[in-house]
Amino acid sequence: MISKEKIRHINTLKSAKFRNQYGKFIVEGPKIIGELLKSPFKVLEIYATSDWINMTNDKIPEHFTLIEVKENELTRISSQKTPNQVLAIVQIPEVSSEIPEIVNFVLMLDGISDPGNLGTIIRTADWFGIQHIICSENCVDIFNPKVVQATAGSIFRVPVYYTDLEQYFIQMSSVADTYGAMLDGDNLYSVESGNSGIIIIGSESHGISQELLPFINHKIRIPDYSVSSSFSAESLNASLATAVICAEFKRRQKTI
Repeated sequence: MISKEKIRHINTLKSAKFRNQYGKFIVEGPKIIGELLKSPFKVLEIYATSDWINMTNDKIPEHFTLIEVKENELTRISSQKTPNQVLAIVQIPEVSSEIPEIVNFVLMLDGISDPGNLGTIIRTADWFGIQHIICSENCVDIFNPKVVQATAGSIFRVPVYYTDLEQYFIQMSSVADTYGAMLDGDNLYSVESGNSGIIIIGSESHGISQELLPFINHKIRIPDYSVSSSFSAESLNASLATAVICAEFKRRQKTI
């Protein structure tokens, strides 16, 4: 059985305050745990049902701390409505404060507060081979359990940096093409793009911050093909917009 103290400790990791204090985060579910076990992330503890242990035992390194639990115990530590066989406690890795130079396309996220959106954007970046994401300091924490879940394992492959975005642009050593997704932008499919640059995605409720507008040299907009001019969607979901823009830019990149 898991002690009450251990259950209490694991549940504190659902809060950003305690994740930062203890340097740990939660990963759940067979698929994402499978991705975790192939990554360089340090696994501290695994809590799993007998079914998962019997299916995965040969893939678990001997030095891992593996604790068998019952379904009702897993429910008490899970952040999911329906716990799924296994939960791991993982050490938050050290991320360099030095953001790499822009050599390809980089995603910059400004004020993304919805965990599902951020997780899906990380997964999208992984799919399109975007190797770095730069987040504003008011974006949701990437180790939020809902973000981790939405990445489907991509969190272990795509480095994410948090910084003051305005200061980042001021201190950039070289000028990069910067594309801002905006409702008053030019048609995405008619704007020229090269092989590298920064793609800025703002929050759905506020868009891109005013402080960043002077650094954008290409305002882009995904055209609205709605059949009704009177009743159409106000905007696209941030993660969906990211996928559309990345797909178009990567398509061109291959043909240049």
